Amino acid sequence: MKNIIFIFGTRPEIIKLAPIILEMKKYPQEYNVIICNTEQQKELSNQTLAYFGLKADINLDCMRENQSLASVQARLLTSLDKVFCENTIDATIVQGDTMTVLCGALISFYHKTPVFHVEAGLRSYDIYEPFPEEVMRQMTSRVADLHFAPTEVNKNALLKENIQENKIHVVGNTVIDALFCLSGEVVENSERFYRDKNIPIDDKLVLITAHRRENHGERIDRIIDAISYLAQKYSDHTFVIPVHPNPNVKNKIHERLGNLTNIHLLPPLDYPYLVYLMKHAKLILTDSGGIQEEAPSFACPTLVMRYETERKEGIEAGVSKLVGADYDKILFESEKILSSSRNATRLKAQNPYGDGASAKKIEQIIRKYFNI
Repeated sequence: MKNIIFIFGTRPEIIKLAPIILEMKKYPQEYNVIICNTEQQKELSNQTLAYFGLKADINLDCMRENQSLASVQARLLTSLDKVFCENTIDATIVQGDTMTVLCGALISFYHKTPVFHVEAGLRSYDIYEPFPEEVMRQMTSRVADLHFAPTEVNKNALLKENIQENKIHVVGNTVIDALFCLSGEVVENSERFYRDKNIPIDDKLVLITAHRRENHGERIDRIIDAISYLAQKYSDHTFVIPVHPNPNVKNKIHERLGNLTNIHLLPPLDYPYLVYLMKHAKLILTDSGGIQEEAPSFACPTLVMRYETERKEGIEAGVSKLVGADYDKILFESEKILSSSRNATRLKAQNPYGDGASAKKIEQIIRKYFNI
């Protein structure tokens, strides 16, 4: 039996790792699955774990208010080092490009433990866009033993960095697997959730998420200005914003958008509630990485409020557009969609990020790696 530790700390990591955890738990004689939550996003991560019927075996409670990147990295490395000293670990699985991912990969390297990197090979090649994630994922690639790349584009990026081809496997993105986990009961609960809040879910729904570190400061001001204008001009539309708890974002959004009656400011949403909004949205404005991957499954046009994206497949397929934090671009592209009917703006292209079978492919590759 192999002891496999999954290390994560944010909601997107859990969403994308949960299908693999559930798949590997089907084989208890082959794998002892250890779930380690650094709690980089404490409330969001535990909330999402519960949705998938999972619970962490190890909670590290590593976050502190207003901490620096260096301080959280030091705390994570110290806490994870203790985990590895107290447990026999045969392999570490991490996903994406967070501080948790980098520290999980580093501590595994220090203990000479194989690292399997899910969602490997995403690149913008601008170390400050997104910051600090671009550097974190590049560094993680240097120590990973298996690279699970969502697309051929990601594989080619890794090959250009001299990663051995036999270590790279194109498997699609597990976020699509996660979408298929929604049960009928969950859909009904989501519908009831919005009905109880008197939020109309119809063909004039706009979903907005904005939280990335590089969009703090003047950028978030321009984004808020654009949202305010759109909400007032399209007063017959409903704008829903799950507000990130980071005070650099939360305070400004509440102060400047809280008085508009067709804008609904919500706390961070449970995963199925967010998926329900994506499924029904006419337009999505986001700086999130995961939503860029999920929205095409619902044929929803997505405007990416970033200047660079490592998810270029969506741009090339025409399922998303880069608008940055540019006030004029946000308005121009949004109005093209909002001024038309929902049916007229539905995407025709297929989701370029996966088919929902990624977790099974990953388990089979790991099985082969260990000769199980």
